[in-house]
Amino acid sequence: MLFVWQASDAAIRADQRERIDGVRRELMTHFFDGGMPALVRAVDDQSRLGGSARDRVLLLLLAADGRKLAGNLATWPRAVPARTRWRVVTLPGVGGDEPTGVTSWEIPGGRLLIARSVEASTGLALTTEEAAATGLLIGLMLALASALILGRLLAGQIGALVDTTRDVAAGRLASRAPTDGSGDAFDRLGAAINAMLDRIEGLVSQLRMMTDGLAHDFRAPVTRLRTVVDQAASDTDDPAARAALDRAMAEADSLLAMLSTALLISRAEAGIGRDQFEPIDLVPLLDDLAEVYGPLAEERGFTIRIEAPPHLTAPVHRQLLLQALGNLIENATLYAEGGRTITLGAATQPGGLSLWVADDGRGIPPESHGKALERFGRLDPARRPGGSGLGLSLVAAIAHLHDGGLALRDNGPGLKAVLTIATRSDG
Repeated sequence: MLFVWQASDAAIRADQRERIDGVRRELMTHFFDGGMPALVRAVDDQSRLGGSARDRVLLLLLAADGRKLAGNLATWPRAVPARTRWRVVTLPGVGGDEPTGVTSWEIPGGRLLIARSVEASTGLALTTEEAAATGLLIGLMLALASALILGRLLAGQIGALVDTTRDVAAGRLASRAPTDGSGDAFDRLGAAINAMLDRIEGLVSQLRMMTDGLAHDFRAPVTRLRTVVDQAASDTDDPAARAALDRAMAEADSLLAMLSTALLISRAEAGIGRDQFEPIDLVPLLDDLAEVYGPLAEERGFTIRIEAPPHLTAPVHRQLLLQALGNLIENATLYAEGGRTITLGAATQPGGLSLWVADDGRGIPPESHGKALERFGRLDPARRPGGSGLGLSLVAAIAHLHDGGLALRDNGPGLKAVLTIATRSDG
């Protein structure tokens, strides 16, 4: 549109100058043929030609001393020098305020001015400019509308892929990207993602089956081993042997607990148990936890208090949530050295609820929070020997089952373990 406007404007200006140049060439032919007298007659003849004010040619021929020799202009315009190739001015008394194209020459014995109204040409140029601007504006509006429509289409297709990746990140490996069989780029991308997810789901399922099978199969021999050790401890009277057998039985109990926890983690990560979700008021649940773990906390020098508004209801797996919060309370009683108070809290947050267990002990350095959440991760085994390092992993898996997560935060002083859960039960 800019090119069309510039080309049209240049063509109009060239046509204006060409008309003036045509008159100039005709007059100069008379001058070269008959001198100044012939030029005077030609200027007078041209000045008497009829036509509208816009079509008339305005002429003025002056002698060298400034006398008017011929023409239909009374005086030489002040805005026009004696010699100029082309300029657009407004001549007073001629054509009103209409723009007039003017050119002038110095000739032997005088000077000549030729002018003509360019109002029509200027109006055409303005019309062309307005048309170009209007077309450009319409084009921009259409481009914007097309961009918005295309953006919505792309956002819808990309949003479907994003929803699939979020589902997979939340552990729902059966989710797949939508495909329509059109064969376009998004359809091919969705097919490639689905093929990748099929492979991932198969590998994860095989790994889960193998780990579940191993954990399940190991429980029977470990249980038999514990029974044999228990029987041997009952049959011996040697104190040293009995002590050794008691340590072996404790290790067997620890291994059994570890295998049971690993099975629970695997089942929670697989989404098993969502069918047992039911709306529960969390405040009575916290009261039950405080009552159950209160004697253990008092024995270890802690008091338990509750911070929660009334009537916080959410769809949860009651037993697993009790176990998760119980693990956090027991960890606080074991590792919150120097602390005196354990706080059970609950509050609403966008999209769900948060529950936390906080203590006022020495806490964990922020740079070690990630390591503490790792499976089998133990920051200082010497502090409490016998742990498996799966307690927080189980809590995180249970939070994951509830479409939430587990985060460790500084309680200033102490540690605050925050478990988030979603308020929807559809998984």
